[in-house]
Formats: sequence, C-alpha cells, structure tokens
Amino acid sequence: MRKTEFDTVMLEEARAHRRERQSRHVVCPQTTLSAPVVLEGVGLHTGRMIRMDLHPAGAGFGIVFRRTDLGNAGAEVTDIPARYDHVGDTTLSTAIRNDVGTSISTVEHLMAALSALRVDNAFIEVNGPEIPVMDGSSKEFIETIEAIGLKTLNAPRRAVRILKPVVVEDGLKRAALLPGEGFRLAFEIDFDNQVIGHQVIEADFNDPSFNDDILNARTFGMLKDVEAMWSAGLGLGGSLENTIVVDGDRVLNDEGLRFDDEFVRHKVLDAVGDLALAGAPLIGRYEGVRAGHAMNNRVLRALFADRSAWELVELGAAPVAAEGLRAMAVPAE
Repeated sequence: MRKTEFDTVMLEEARAHRRERQSRHVVCPQTTLSAPVVLEGVGLHTGRMIRMDLHPAGAGFGIVFRRTDLGNAGAEVTDIPARYDHVGDTTLSTAIRNDVGTSISTVEHLMAALSALRVDNAFIEVNGPEIPVMDGSSKEFIETIEAIGLKTLNAPRRAVRILKPVVVEDGLKRAALLPGEGFRLAFEIDFDNQVIGHQVIEADFNDPSFNDDILNARTFGMLKDVEAMWSAGLGLGGSLENTIVVDGDRVLNDEGLRFDDEFVRHKVLDAVGDLALAGAPLIGRYEGVRAGHAMNNRVLRALFADRSAWELVELGAAPVAAEGLRAMAVPAE
C-alpha cells in the first residue's frame, strides 16, 4: 500500500510512544469490538444478498475490509483499508478500492455507525462487492454493535485537528472543513421537489442524541430516476424497505418519514461516514451545501494535501467546552 503524509505521521507517533504506552495509564484508549458479529442483508445497488462478519482488531489496525468471495487470493487482492485515499467511486455511494483494483461499495452507512460508536479498529469480512444496506440508515449497524459492546485497548486515541479552513467548491456545491472544538456538522440541500425542497440542519456529533436524531435517517430517491438507475446497474436492491421513495408531492413509503427533514439528516449521515475515512476522528467543523460523496472525499483530500491545515493530537480525559474531550498536541518528531 502507498504511504500518505498521514501514514508517515501516524507511524512516527506510534514509534515515539510505544514504550510510553506500556508504562502509563491511557486516559482515552482506542477501542475495538468485544466479539465478532454477523449482519446480513441486500446490497442497495447490486441487489445481492450479502453476509458481513465484523471482527475485533488490535490497536492501530484501523478499519479494514476483506472480500471473502475472491477465493484464495492474497491480502493484497482481498483487503481494502477504509481510507479517504482509497476512495475509487462516488456514484450514489462511496466505494473504496485497494492498489490492485479490488473494491467494496456503499461503505458510508457502516462507517458512520463505527465513527459514532468510537470504534477505532475492526476487521470486516464481506462475501460480495457491497455492504448490506439494511434499512437505509445506520440504525441496525449501531444496534448490533451496541448489543455486543466494545473493548478498550492499551493505546491512546488520536484525532485530526483542523487548523485552518479548507474549502472545495463545484458550481453550487460546497464542502468545507473549518477549525473548531469537538465536531459539528452543518448541511444545506435544495431540491426542486415539493416534498424535499430547501432544508438546513446543524448537528453536534458529540451530542448524546446524535445517533437517534441523525443516524436513523434513511437514504432516499426519486421514483422518476429509478429506470435510469437500473439501466446504469444501480439501485437494483432498492425498495420501500430500505429507501424513502418520493413521487412528485408524495412519499410512497407507508410509514412516511421518520423526521420532517429526514432528507437533510441523511446527508449529514453520509458526510459522517465519508469523513470517517480520514482514518481518525476529526476536531473541527464540517459544512456542506448541496454536497455529496464526491465533495466529501474532495475536501478530505484537500485537507491532507496541505500539511499546515491539520495536526495529529492525542485525546485526553479533561473536558473542553461541552464536548467532553481534551486534545493534546503530540510532537511529530
């Protein structure tokens, strides 16, 4: 795998603090799953039934996916790190791929759940090219992981603190990462549709209600776009069980919406999952206007391309404002 600036800094930090970690109490430790767990469901775009096995992993492992449907191929073929620099496609979902081209798509809802639950390390086996969509939100992923719980590891959590504004724009689309305490997200959408229309939201990632208020929001689509998606080989597993379907001025799902502004809430969910591919939690503020998976990835790439725009910090136990986290700068040498 190719090394990025982020990889180099993380490696330097690991070496510098290896002996220290063995002798001191870790006040904000990394985590992993307490036990393996299995989820099964249909892939939103492939329409295939998918089995996904989530396994615990050691400190510093990160989140790594393995395609188990590729026979006896080696790890260089089957394994895909969940990182921004491995994003290969952003057409209606986020797909990551490794250096030889093996990919896995629709990772954003699972990544949002892992990020929200503070899961730093996991090894995820998937027997197909896509993560199961479940109900179209992160709800079932969160409930499953919460049921088994997490295990702490003897290594400190580190985060990426944003030091200066990083902004990418494409016409009316905009994505920005800005300095700030904790992590907040603001999003604005504007659809030419009576049901969706113009919606704006701001959310605090560290608010105890964030998972219920944001990560329960489902993906959505327009009925008029279905045939074009099918022709492109997309949305083959979509249904009223996993997608909000809008037809003109009507929501076709019998149960209606979970929130009046469920559409913009799901856009925040997507952003959380896409930004989780930073490889570490972010400290700062995200702003998205009409942004999607592509813009989310572009702003991460812009952030890490500018070494003066971020620093790696160690998370401690003392509170900062209302977020309950203290960030301590860790020297890079």
